[in-house]
Amino acid sequence: MSTPKRDTAAEQLSEFAKNHEESEDTITTTWGVPLPEKDASLTVGYHGPILLQDYNLIDELAHFTRERIPERVVHAKGAGAFGYFEVTHDITRYTAAKVFSEVNKKTPIAVRFSQVAGELGYPDTIRDIRGFAIKFYTEDGIWDLVGNNAPIFFIKDCALFPSFIHVVKRNPVTHMRPDYDMFWDMVTLRPETTHTCLMFFSDRGIPANYRQMHGYGTNTFAFVNAHGEFFYCKFHYRSEQGIATLPPKDAQRIAGEDPDFHTRDLYNAIEKGNYPSWKFYVQIMTPEQAANNSYDPFDDTKVWLKADFPLIPVGRFVLNKNPKNYFAEIEQIGFDPAHLIPGIEPSPDRMLQGRLFAYGDTHRYRLGVNHLQLPVNSPFKANNFSRDGKGTLNNSAGAPNYHPNSFNGPKIDSRAKALSPVIPLKGDAKRIDSGDDDNFTQARLLYQRVMKEDERVRMVENMVTWLKPTTTILQERAIVMFSNVDDDLGRRLRAGLDTIQQINL
Repeated sequence: MSTPKRDTAAEQLSEFAKNHEESEDTITTTWGVPLPEKDASLTVGYHGPILLQDYNLIDELAHFTRERIPERVVHAKGAGAFGYFEVTHDITRYTAAKVFSEVNKKTPIAVRFSQVAGELGYPDTIRDIRGFAIKFYTEDGIWDLVGNNAPIFFIKDCALFPSFIHVVKRNPVTHMRPDYDMFWDMVTLRPETTHTCLMFFSDRGIPANYRQMHGYGTNTFAFVNAHGEFFYCKFHYRSEQGIATLPPKDAQRIAGEDPDFHTRDLYNAIEKGNYPSWKFYVQIMTPEQAANNSYDPFDDTKVWLKADFPLIPVGRFVLNKNPKNYFAEIEQIGFDPAHLIPGIEPSPDRMLQGRLFAYGDTHRYRLGVNHLQLPVNSPFKANNFSRDGKGTLNNSAGAPNYHPNSFNGPKIDSRAKALSPVIPLKGDAKRIDSGDDDNFTQARLLYQRVMKEDERVRMVENMVTWLKPTTTILQERAIVMFSNVDDDLGRRLRAGLDTIQQINL
């Protein structure tokens, strides 16, 4: 019998041993004191009680019980790597952001891929939207571009976000997921989910790996150029490895055989020198075009049609370095859409507006108020007036901790001030439910013009698989909703469900 071939990830410890053959490191306590014995506790005789003065044992046990920090409520399971972003095309007419300031300029980046719904330990190959977040370590500070592998999302208002995440998480009573009744109940009550549902149940709902999927900023952002001119923008990153997906049966098999399939694939590819890369594009829309557009450009359930707003090439990014320690560099990495550098601004996108608060608050809860001082999250330089708090690594020495001051503390950046746009606002402050704002036109384009017939067949099969465990009422609501996309789609769903019912009889 042949010996199974070890993958690259399995060689990690052997590689460490080889690189440390001459090492004379000795074991120390966490405070650096050499340990005389590591594998035995300090007892009174062989069977005597352990002494409280075994300070290293107490320290190690106390640290061990605190090894796990709260997992992310969303995007808990993921993998990441490091690399660089390189500008290949000049877009300074649109933005003065230094990351794009000149062709051939390189900026260090970190990227984290993730599931949206699954918790830590969940199989990588379950049907889900995948997170695709990029951290740019620029000379102007951290820019976090937090997106997904889909250009759209299920909902358009952050007020609905906690509820939507609840329906793709575990049922609070049965503790099982997915709960098909919860999912279809909310989805069919909010037809704005239609467009993303088609994408979710298409082949792209289960990527073959992280390297072979596209990424998108998903939200609408804004650019400001050196002349103070303002543009709205969308971000796209297209895999240079091409797109690949998994059939549901293969995905289910792999979930049982190798729950970390995507994580392993990314690690091994980079270790072997097969560095994954993506081409980086933007779409641009002027404020005048936004005001007169036929659909809401700030609606996350809609794409900007490329025929009207073509992809403009900007650069490419490459991942060429694996983390040295997963917990320190990937589990503790924190992405925040509010981390925008001069030349890049928010838009009225309701989902983005909510994320500007929620992400940073999540990291303050998970990682602590000083999470931006952790090396993986830290900018090249930071001069501010925040002090103290749990996990302080840098307290700015004797610099003034207040502003204004007379003692040469940090001053206002004139460039950043000049790039801060003046945005005129008008309207009454009231709650406006935008859920019925043309939920089917773009979904119809996707179904009728973009999807091929074999893709439509597989998408319907995937929908039926998720619909068949639900109640008849929810099945009927789904058929009505998707019939608004195309009567053919509604008929196919009904036929698929009727076939299952006949088999069960």
